[in-house]
Formats: sequence, structure tokens, C-alpha cells
Amino acid sequence: MAGSTTGTAFRVTTAGESHGPGNVVIVDGVPPGLALAVDDLLPDLARRRPGQSTLVTQRKEPDHPEIMSGVFEGRTTGTPIAVVVPSVDARSRDYSKIKDTYRPGHADFTFDAKYGFRDYRGGGRSSARETVARVVAGAIARKLLAERWGVQILGYVVQVGDVVARVTDPTTVTREAIESQPVRCPDPSAATRMIELIERVRSERDSIGGVAEIVAMDVPAGWGEPVFDKLKADLGKALFSLPAVVGVEYGNGFEVATMRGSENNDLLVAEEHGESTQVRSRTNRHGGMLGGISSGMPIVMRCAVKPTSSIARDQETVDRAGRSTTISTRGRHDPCLLPRFAPMGEAMMAIVLADHALRQVTNRLLIDTPGAS
Repeated sequence: MAGSTTGTAFRVTTAGESHGPGNVVIVDGVPPGLALAVDDLLPDLARRRPGQSTLVTQRKEPDHPEIMSGVFEGRTTGTPIAVVVPSVDARSRDYSKIKDTYRPGHADFTFDAKYGFRDYRGGGRSSARETVARVVAGAIARKLLAERWGVQILGYVVQVGDVVARVTDPTTVTREAIESQPVRCPDPSAATRMIELIERVRSERDSIGGVAEIVAMDVPAGWGEPVFDKLKADLGKALFSLPAVVGVEYGNGFEVATMRGSENNDLLVAEEHGESTQVRSRTNRHGGMLGGISSGMPIVMRCAVKPTSSIARDQETVDRAGRSTTISTRGRHDPCLLPRFAPMGEAMMAIVLADHALRQVTNRLLIDTPGAS
């Protein structure tokens, strides 16, 4: 199966299915000497795992990872890091009655069209369960970025259905404000209405979508490549690769379609920092990237996440033989994916930024090395 590896200098490969014995991630490219332990992986896994509140699926997975290689005496060795996250609470019997029926909104039909065979238990490889491996890789990337470059990444919910949060300045949002609400929205008033909406659609045996914002702060200027591997392109691909993401934008996003250049351009200024001068922009309509290269301003991305496809309502569909039928998806499912999406989005942003950070070290090797000609 192609497409399970991403990255150039920081390479991540994942394996695993929804109802398999566990998920595996191999991270290659982490420099030696980074302090790393299981405890570094647990906070992000706890924010992603099911059963954490009444708003999400009640599947009970402890998501306790095991580091199998690449770490010795508490530090990375420079060799590939392998991590296993066992699964303990899969209920495959919930899917036995629909194994030959295509669920609307899922990849059941397209997997059959591609392979002629699929793991029907919870969606197999296409399930959001596989993101547990991405979150592990993201936690490693996050630690590298924070300790070496001071980069911080935050993800939070800005919209559920027609309820929109007021977040005027992403740089003022704190982890404490995000985690104080089970829906992970830093606007308390909007969070209350989001929770009420999610509870209502669940009682109606339905689901609801929304929007998450992912922000990276203190990213140095100069990360990203100018043509095919633009930072915005790699971030877009990474976020689009997450299950249920149907739209990605950065900065002003689709608002630029109605703006003039004089309204959209960010005016540049020079700021004195000790003995050096740094170029900054007065505003950040460009979302921290110009020409596909980081500008030094916060990188601001937004993802539109569709409503959960698995709902308890009867829906028209067909089976593998093409016969018309109806389906009602039983089992444990999120009425809204947004509360658990934030750590997934953060992980993918961290993985891409770590990759480009390491690539930039090579790009400037001769320029930044003392005595180099």
C-alpha cells in the first residue's frame, strides 16, 4: 500500500487499522540527543483518545504507547524511532452485519474499487483510529521544534455548525483556555452553545461538522521551498490527509476573492532586536507564509471538518452486489469530530514544520557554518 510515508528529512511511516491489535509509527530523521520518553507522548494522545467526554465516541482506549527503538537512556540515538500503540476496546461485532453494505460518506466503496478487498471493521485503514500513530509522531516533532527553535503549536475549534467563536487574535489563545472546554473552543460563550448543539444533534441520531484553527507561533522566517514543496502546499496536503477534512485555508483564505490588493497586502516594517534588524508585517493576512516560505509571522491554518458519516438514522445505500438496501450505523461514534480533531491537526502541522526545519538546516549549511567559504 503506497502513501503511508510522509516527509523528506523528518520521515513518518504509519501502519494499523481501526480494529487491529494496534497502530505503529516509525519516525526517521530525529537528530540524536533529544530527550524523549513515553511521558512526552501521553498529553497529546490523551487529547485525541476516545471516551474523554460525553461529546465523543465512548470507545475506551487507554492509548498507552510503547517505544520499541531509537531511544537509549532517555535520549534519541539518531536511528529510526518505532512506537506501538495497542488497541484494547475494539468491538468488531458491531460491524459484522454490515460487512457487505457500503456506508454513505465512508470509504467502503472506494476501498473495494481500489483493492477488491477491505477490512470492514470500523473502516480498517481509512478509520480515524490510524491518527493515533500520527499524534505520536507529532508529539516527537513538537518537542524537537520547541526545544531547538522555540516553535509552539495550538489547535482549537472555531466553529460547530452555525455557532462561530470570536477569536480576534490567535496569538492570545492559551492551552488552558482551549482545554477548559470539552469542545476545545477558547471562547466560553460559543463553547456552551457548541456543546448544546452537539448534544441536540446526537439526540436526533445525527452528526454535525465545523472548523478548527491550527496556529504555529515563533516559526523562523525562511522555512519552505519555493516551487512544489511550498510550506503551504505541504501543510495543505498534510491537513487534507486527515480523515473528514474537506477544506483547508490559511491567512485570509477564501476572503481574498472579494478583496483588493491594497486591502489584502501586509505592509512590511523593520524592527530592531538588539544588534540585528528583523523584518515583520503590520498585519498577518498572509497567514505566516509568502511564496510558500515562512515569513516569521504566526502560521494560521483552518480546516473544515465534515459531519461524522456514521449516524444511527436509516440511509439508502447499496451492497457489494449492487442491490439497493438501507443502513443504520450502530456502535460508538462521535456526534462531532471537532473536539478530538485539534491534536490531530497540531500533529500534522508539527510533522511538516519539523521536516522543513531540518531541510532548512541543510539549505543554509555553508552560509551559517563559521569559516565556510
